Amino acid sequence: MSEPDLVTVIIPAFNAARTIDETLRSVRSQTHRRLEILVVDDGSVDATAQIVRSHAAEDQRIRLIQQPNSGVAAARNRAIAEATSNYVAPIDADDLWRPDKIEKQLARLHRDGETVALVYAWSAFIDENSRIVAAVPGPTHTGNVVGEIFGGNFPGNGSTVLMRKAAVIDAGGYDASLRARSAQGVEDWQLYFRIATRHEFSVVPEYLTGYRKTAAGMSADLLQMLRSRDLLAEEMCDRYPEYTAEIKAARLFFLGYLYHRALSNRQGIGTLMIAALLIRQNPLMGAKAAFFIPVRALARRAWWRLMRWIERGRDGKRQPEARRFLVELPVDCNRN
Repeated sequence: MSEPDLVTVIIPAFNAARTIDETLRSVRSQTHRRLEILVVDDGSVDATAQIVRSHAAEDQRIRLIQQPNSGVAAARNRAIAEATSNYVAPIDADDLWRPDKIEKQLARLHRDGETVALVYAWSAFIDENSRIVAAVPGPTHTGNVVGEIFGGNFPGNGSTVLMRKAAVIDAGGYDASLRARSAQGVEDWQLYFRIATRHEFSVVPEYLTGYRKTAAGMSADLLQMLRSRDLLAEEMCDRYPEYTAEIKAARLFFLGYLYHRALSNRQGIGTLMIAALLIRQNPLMGAKAAFFIPVRALARRAWWRLMRWIERGRDGKRQPEARRFLVELPVDCNRN
């Protein structure tokens, strides 16, 4: 029997002391044991490095790399440059993986052949306590996905993919220049787009990633994300001018997504600014979105509260807490 493939897990970490322990335990608990785990401490000033060292003392697969703060793209690129495997799987320092995530994605990659360079999976949204707050079935786009990726980052986030390292390098890696242009936010989407121009995608339609959804963090800087998306749209239009109309039209849907995020995060000024951009983009459809998105959000919240009240019953007992993404981790996570 041939030796299992080595997979390099890349974890950029900046002041991640509160979450990096659970993230590392979810990585170390993978059923695919042959891993190289590279944690890039991107200039943290908290206990991130100490926590990683404590894990490395127990698990020889872990290596800590430290560098001055350079941004998430540069941190990921550093790990990719030092990876010794043919496959890379990034995960942010506050996200989680189910134990069979790498095993299932690697099997799908081999099943679908050499033309496939990226396998994604679905993500469940988790809160600060790692409890599931939403799990909606994701897309299942496979093969040539250039047309689909114009409309958005359908793999979902930076923690859900397994990629061939050669394809990542050919695509130029993550664009670290976006940070200098105050346009961080779509580095993942940009890389996936560049890979999609040369290779095919595949998917494991299961919730294998826990994506932490909080108001804090870079993903909550919505106007920066819009600048980043617009730069990516320019690149898309340059490469595929025949799709310029579709790419520009997709901006309205991205603004709707940002508007919903601003409302959810209770960003008053940001909400107003994005609403104005929605209406400016398309006065009729933008105005409808600015009205109906909060109405639908309020309706969903009211329905959710009603369901919780009904489930409590007449005795008023407290409803059980939401299920954790990882109920428990295998006890043998120290086994290499």
